[in-house]
Amino acid sequence: MAKRNRGSNRPGQRHSHTPARPQTRTATRPDQGLSASEVAHAAELEGQIVAQDRAAQANLARGRDRGRDTDLRAGRATGQSPLAIRAAEEYGYVTRDVRRILRIGGAMVATLAVLFVLIDLLHVVTV
Repeated sequence: MAKRNRGSNRPGQRHSHTPARPQTRTATRPDQGLSASEVAHAAELEGQIVAQDRAAQANLARGRDRGRDTDLRAGRATGQSPLAIRAAEEYGYVTRDVRRILRIGGAMVATLAVLFVLIDLLHVVTV
């Protein structure tokens, strides 16, 4: 069975042999020039657009600076590797787990001490 080329026609598709030509627009108004009021209005619109663009650039710069601040607090800009950063985040989990282990172990030791006193010293429960 022969391979089909990508350029070959498939059923239901037509292959165009002529390249697409860009369509040109013709001016609907003859060259008359702009009046003074139109020039003033265009200058006003351009001023508004420039002001909006500057405000958008300022907001973008503020967002980038805020991102740098969080990176500095996280230690990313100090040259730490991603592994070191992840390890620093894991220390919170480790300390919480160690505290839970110590709390449960302490409760078990206290329970055994109370049982020792009740059973062996006070003979409250006889076995």
